[in-house]
Amino acid sequence: MSANRLGATFMVLSMAAFALEDSFFKAATQTIPISTALLCFGGIGFSLFAARSALAREPVFHPACLKRTMLIRSAFELMGRLFFALALAYAPLSSTSAILQAAPIVVTFGAILVFSEAVGWRRWLAMTAGFAGVLIIIRPGFESFQVTSLYALLATIGFAGRDLATRASPPAMSTAQLGSLGFSVLILSGLIISLFETAPTTLPDARSLALTAGAAFIGVLAYSALTRAMRSGDIGFVAPFRYTRLLFALIIAFTVFGERPDSFTLLGAAAIVLAGVYSFARARGAGS
Repeated sequence: MSANRLGATFMVLSMAAFALEDSFFKAATQTIPISTALLCFGGIGFSLFAARSALAREPVFHPACLKRTMLIRSAFELMGRLFFALALAYAPLSSTSAILQAAPIVVTFGAILVFSEAVGWRRWLAMTAGFAGVLIIIRPGFESFQVTSLYALLATIGFAGRDLATRASPPAMSTAQLGSLGFSVLILSGLIISLFETAPTTLPDARSLALTAGAAFIGVLAYSALTRAMRSGDIGFVAPFRYTRLLFALIIAFTVFGERPDSFTLLGAAAIVLAGVYSFARARGAGS
């Protein structure tokens, strides 16, 4: 198998796993507080990555975690994780997943502002189309507008900021160390949300614990597969396959949660995906 095909395979597998992880977490939050789900999810995931570091005889947290770039990365990840958990709990999985697909477009826009990356008019049009797709899904000012959709939008901004900061992260940090840092941020998100919940944070029952544990195990596999994908083949070829996550999410939303996304949601999702794929293609081909 060529490097590009290997990378694409791991990318599709990771996106399927992420969609499954989201569904497990959403199902858990239907019976337990969000803070409890986040604390269990983060604690289990952190333990798994910490164990990997122990087996590799490396520190769980790399000293670079306290550097300015990594602190900024953690702050954006905190924003993304916190609002994404709220979106999964309160908003439809289909629209949440669709809005999240705009993250690469937001990353491109951020790269223009932060790294002065040169972008031609075609990619500007693609970004505009992607942002229009988000507005079509959210529909601010219309009767169908749901404020919970803003959680997904804020999560997208947080994840995009995290990805931008990752560009400047030390290459010496291993996948396990980045994973431990990410899941520790999940624990912090759970603690923050617990301060605003009216219901007390309680121990999960057997079903909820199984769901959060399943989400954590699947999340570790998804994160590892994503890392392998991004280190295999040409990024311009591999990265567009991340949009398969939306397909998996729509299937799960329809079959498991009984969601029926309307035509506007599907139209907005299509605009986001097409804009993202075109932007990747332009970046790979001419960089404009």
